[in-house]
Amino acid sequence: MYSNEDIESAVVAQAISPQAAQALRDHVDNMRKTSAVDEESFRLLAGFNDIFVVIASLLLLGATFVLGGAYHRWLGGLLCAGVAWGLAEYFVRKRHMALPAVVLLLAFIVAIGSVPIYGYGIKDAVIRWIIAILLTALAALLHWRRFHIPITLAAGVGVVVWGVLSVFLMVFPVLENMMPKLIFGSGLLVFAFAMYWDVSDIQRQTRRADVAFWLHLLAAPMLVHPLFITMLGEGDVRLLNTLLVLIFYVLMAFFSLAIDRRALMVSALGYVLYAFTSLLDKSGFVSLSFAITALIAGSALLLLSAFWHQSRGFVLGLLPLSVCRYFPRCYPGRAGL
Repeated sequence: MYSNEDIESAVVAQAISPQAAQALRDHVDNMRKTSAVDEESFRLLAGFNDIFVVIASLLLLGATFVLGGAYHRWLGGLLCAGVAWGLAEYFVRKRHMALPAVVLLLAFIVAIGSVPIYGYGIKDAVIRWIIAILLTALAALLHWRRFHIPITLAAGVGVVVWGVLSVFLMVFPVLENMMPKLIFGSGLLVFAFAMYWDVSDIQRQTRRADVAFWLHLLAAPMLVHPLFITMLGEGDVRLLNTLLVLIFYVLMAFFSLAIDRRALMVSALGYVLYAFTSLLDKSGFVSLSFAITALIAGSALLLLSAFWHQSRGFVLGLLPLSVCRYFPRCYPGRAGL
């Protein structure tokens, strides 16, 4: 299986012409009866060798972290980060292995972030966390500049957001009740960042679309969790709560169709299942409530997946051209795709 990034790489290397690359994309679109833009393609596993390399890398990284930490607590993280970078030089830059790239990236930035947390001479926990956040952000940036792994920015942003919220909670523990709002606000910022990368590659033919994909995966739970937890209240699910959940999920479905991203719908699905299952439990369907809910939700999502292309055409047709021109496959003078 070849990704858009592979095709673009072949064009840059002049192995194939841009016209041949576009003809290949059109052929695949016609064969699949859908547009490649709508597939949200990303490559994570090319073969079992990826898993083999990941297992071996985890063993080596774990041993390095433990052995280095036995001498000095901070040394384990430093050595682990060095090993992760060295492995990435071969398995990512030379072999272009997707799954090892993700694992080695995460190992690198987490190891770098652990150095000041476990370091000596810094007694203030807040200062240690701030240093860890700064080092993690710098590590992710350096890793991105060197290896250009699409998940890098999402991983770096996720660690930084989590670290900043943790520091905020340590400094102002009385504001713990505001944490859902802070998470939601952070999710909006991450989502805006994801849309920036999406808009920069409307046809999703370069690595920038893959960067946006991972950022959307990060932003979705940060937006969905505070919102649906608020709607569901203290756990006593009533008809009004369930209707609110359904209405917001439908709105998310329309929005997901417009931007051609499924992350929001997937993140919110668990809350929809919980709300309807709880409501059916109260109605007397105790033993079958989840099965009934899963049947309805699964059927609806499969229908949406089968007609995603047509559904997007309908949704985009409702939007003004000044808006939908920022979304994939929307052209002036056409109602949809």
